[in-house]
Amino acid sequence: MKKVFFVAAANSIHTVKWVNSLSKYFEIHLIYCPNHKPAIDKIDEKVILHKLKYKAPMGYYANAWELKKMYQKVKPDIVNVHYASGYGTLARMAKLPNVLLSVWGSDVYEFPRKSKLNFWILSKNIRYAKQIISTSQVMADELKKTIHLVNQEIWITPFGIDIERFRKTDNQQRNSINIGIVKTLSPIYGIEYAIYAMKNLKEELIDEELYQKVKLYIYGDGPDKEKLQNLIKENQLEENIFLKGKVANDVVPQILNQFDIFCATSIQESFGVSLLEAMACELPVVATNADGFLEIMKHDTNGIVVNKKDSQGLSHALKTLIEDENLRQIYGKAGREIVKKYYDWNENVKKMREIYEKMI
Repeated sequence: MKKVFFVAAANSIHTVKWVNSLSKYFEIHLIYCPNHKPAIDKIDEKVILHKLKYKAPMGYYANAWELKKMYQKVKPDIVNVHYASGYGTLARMAKLPNVLLSVWGSDVYEFPRKSKLNFWILSKNIRYAKQIISTSQVMADELKKTIHLVNQEIWITPFGIDIERFRKTDNQQRNSINIGIVKTLSPIYGIEYAIYAMKNLKEELIDEELYQKVKLYIYGDGPDKEKLQNLIKENQLEENIFLKGKVANDVVPQILNQFDIFCATSIQESFGVSLLEAMACELPVVATNADGFLEIMKHDTNGIVVNKKDSQGLSHALKTLIEDENLRQIYGKAGREIVKKYYDWNENVKKMREIYEKMI
């Protein structure tokens, strides 16, 4: 069985999904910094774990010698590095050969804009890699534009959905209309605008009784948690908006099936996995016009697209779906078909396997 060095954060659900699926076909060695150790999502026992000595971000430099020695001992056939800024730096410093570098999002959209040094680091890491892959075409285009890549080919490997796990299972009638968000509570995801939209709905829904049935459930954790809690309290929305905390990915299908509408409020988005998970469960979606969403969303086909940071537009879109159950069903079924056609996880894994074989 061919060996793969998978250098990535072990506490990311994206990493966990890849290594668990690929471990059926390759001997996967997952290497990570100690502050990125496995967390809430379970890693398959077939995956061989290697915890490096030093924590990130200094570990991206300090762990280079250890990683190089590990490579010489295991002798993998391919090195798949995830995240171009951090682990991309570690792979370059360790002088690992045959690197397949996966870009994720903030390493392209945020990191190089913070300083000239960051821009230089990203450029060096990208040009060091033998091949680059991106989860979306818009992110690949952004990377080419950012570091002036002219003839570099970037392969696209969408981060798809297990359509057997993510599907509609709940047909029970509810006394409430549940709007859902599953996202990290971070400023770039604009969750505050969903809270403002709920405040607007209080005025826009003429039927007071109907408004009392509308609930917004926000699943996730992050730096904006306290800010969002205060915003809910300040606007007296404690009976309509609930922060539910972070959950493991294996219970997300169950949670999505408790929603009637899915809301995605990102200001910046390189792809939009949470959107696909909701669509796979036949949820109508209201999403902002962030680049990554526009690659997935079809306005007035599987949901409604609104402008970023537009709480008024968001509340209008939610009002439309709250008042029209039939439209919710039409959008939901259309979304499921889009996921089945373009974002089936099994097809994504098959494509990654083909890339590995080509690299080897």
